[in-house]
Amino acid sequence: MPAPHEHDLDVVLECLEQADLTGLRQRLDEMRIQDIAHVLMALEPDPRREVFRLLAPGRRVDVFSYLDPHHQLQLIEQISAAEGRFLLSEMLPDDLTALLEDLPKEQVRRLLRLLPFRSIRRALTLLGYPEDSCGRLMTTAVVSVRPHWTMARALEHLRDQVEVGETVNLVYVTDEDGVLQGVLPLKYFLKADLDSPVEGLMARNLVSIRADEPQEEALRTMRHYDLPALPVVDEAGELLGVITVDDVFDVEQEETTEDFHRMGSVGTMSLSLRDAHPGLLYRKRIFWLLVLVAVNILGGMVISAYEAAIEAVVVLVFFLPLIIAGGGNAGAQSATLMVRSLATGEVQPKDWLRLWGKELGVAAALGGTMALTVAALGFWRGGGEIALVVSLAMLLVVLVGSMVGMILPFVLSRLRLDPATSSAPLVTSIADVAGIFIYFGLATAVLGLGG
Repeated sequence: MPAPHEHDLDVVLECLEQADLTGLRQRLDEMRIQDIAHVLMALEPDPRREVFRLLAPGRRVDVFSYLDPHHQLQLIEQISAAEGRFLLSEMLPDDLTALLEDLPKEQVRRLLRLLPFRSIRRALTLLGYPEDSCGRLMTTAVVSVRPHWTMARALEHLRDQVEVGETVNLVYVTDEDGVLQGVLPLKYFLKADLDSPVEGLMARNLVSIRADEPQEEALRTMRHYDLPALPVVDEAGELLGVITVDDVFDVEQEETTEDFHRMGSVGTMSLSLRDAHPGLLYRKRIFWLLVLVAVNILGGMVISAYEAAIEAVVVLVFFLPLIIAGGGNAGAQSATLMVRSLATGEVQPKDWLRLWGKELGVAAALGGTMALTVAALGFWRGGGEIALVVSLAMLLVVLVGSMVGMILPFVLSRLRLDPATSSAPLVTSIADVAGIFIYFGLATAVLGLGG
């Protein structure tokens, strides 16, 4: 069954083809802003601009905020300076930061010239936080109340500031210096006595996060405590902004995409595959391919060192792909499990020794099972000695591959590098070289061959 926005795209394309602008405008009024954004990103630039201008003025900013930064920039370049100034100045601070942070400096300067001074200062403040930090993700458009106020005064203040703050189901309480004191569910304003003081109803044991903490930590915190919003504070506890659940959804998608790219030995891309230029795809992939070539050259050098053994017992070549694949596949499995567990917070770097022991036992069982499988084939192809060589080699390469795949993510994490960099191709290549060395080393020792 097609997604709702796919049906909407067909309707929009049909209206454009028939030049039915009245019907198109009516259809856009009925659509959700998220579906309109999906439709706009699927259109070519010229029809995209035409459809965007048919939107009601009050919906343009909302729709624009749901576009990818790549499409937002394209649209800004197509409309007038006055229209661009309106869109950028009305965006929430976190949405504006998401647009600016991936752009070249010259394009950032050009867009900032469209903004009023207040918006420029706010945007530069958020961009001043470290990349991928909570400070970049939060919105500063948050309204707070004072603990000594009555509920009636707090409610009046919220009504006055309804257009300023981002709407959430929680109201934060700060003192005169802006230090976070507590939180008040919005439902309390419906059932509590309006003469009651705020401090008598607010919850004090609230969860917050520092602005310099990584965005992944905000994602884990909100998931663990099931929070719709997470307040962001500085070192002194002053409330700086709030991260909402829709913000962390974007972070989760970005982190998952980055992990998949890295585990496939592809550099991180800010564009979708459909919009990426072939030159960009080439640059993102060529480095790791060359690294893997260099690693596998070592395997070729090891094989060349055992040419005498290969010439003496040609049947060894038959089992070489089998042995190499066994170690590489076991290593890739182990690396995938460890990277995922580290990314979700299920395990911590300090757990490496306990997990190493567990993985060693599992790898030994896996290697033993695979060794028995290839032993029978080895006996059939070359007799008892060949069966011994291939079975021992399979056991050892599975052990080595699993250990490499398990320990490499922890090493990278300790070095403050992304564990996903220990990608399946890299682990497989390392395991391949080790497998070749183990296999031919055993062959020369057991069969008494030169090498």
